[in-house]
Order: sequence, then C-alpha cells, then structure tokens
Amino acid sequence: MILILKWLALALGILFVGWVVPGITVSSFVTALIASIAIALVNLVIKPILIFLTLPINILTLGLFILVINALLFMFVAYLIPGVEVDGFWSAFLGALLLSILSIGISWL
Repeated sequence: MILILKWLALALGILFVGWVVPGITVSSFVTALIASIAIALVNLVIKPILIFLTLPINILTLGLFILVINALLFMFVAYLIPGVEVDGFWSAFLGALLLSILSIGISWL
C-alpha cells in the first residue's frame, strides 16, 4: 500500500515539475505514472553505474556532479517515454533538482 502511495506521489511530483519548470511538458497523469516507473528503474540500475564511473569527477566537485548525472538521466527518461518532453539540459537540470527535492519528501511517507 505504501509503495503505491509513493508511486502516485512521484507521478504527481512529475506532473508538478512539468507544470512549474519551463521547457518540461508532461501530457497526462498516465504518462507521469509510466515516467515515474521509468525514473525508478533508471535510478535503480543505471545511476549507480554512472556514479561509479564518474567517481573521480564526483570527488573533485564534492558530489555536485551527481546533479549533472540526474539531469542526464531525466533527459534519458524523457527520450524513452512518449508524452514527456524536455527542451534542453538546463530545463532537465532544474526539473531533476526539483524532483529530487520532492522525492526526499516522498521518501518520508
């Protein structure tokens, strides 16, 4: 039950990011649900590999390069899911940053 609530909350967070951030559009709630599953899978599988491969850059930037990784993964999910569009890197950066902040709140559920 908690997992479903977190999934719905993440989908609402994606809709909110699409509403607030210029350059990001989400066509419907169903699209946001699919995108939330894709984001969770990408964060589970691909993100740890990228963090490991970019470990020297992460150490030099004191971990701030993870924000760039989040933006690139957000753009990747937008490329995979029809109905989610991101216009450029800076829109993805801002959207990923906002979604990360929202995800912290969602994890408290």
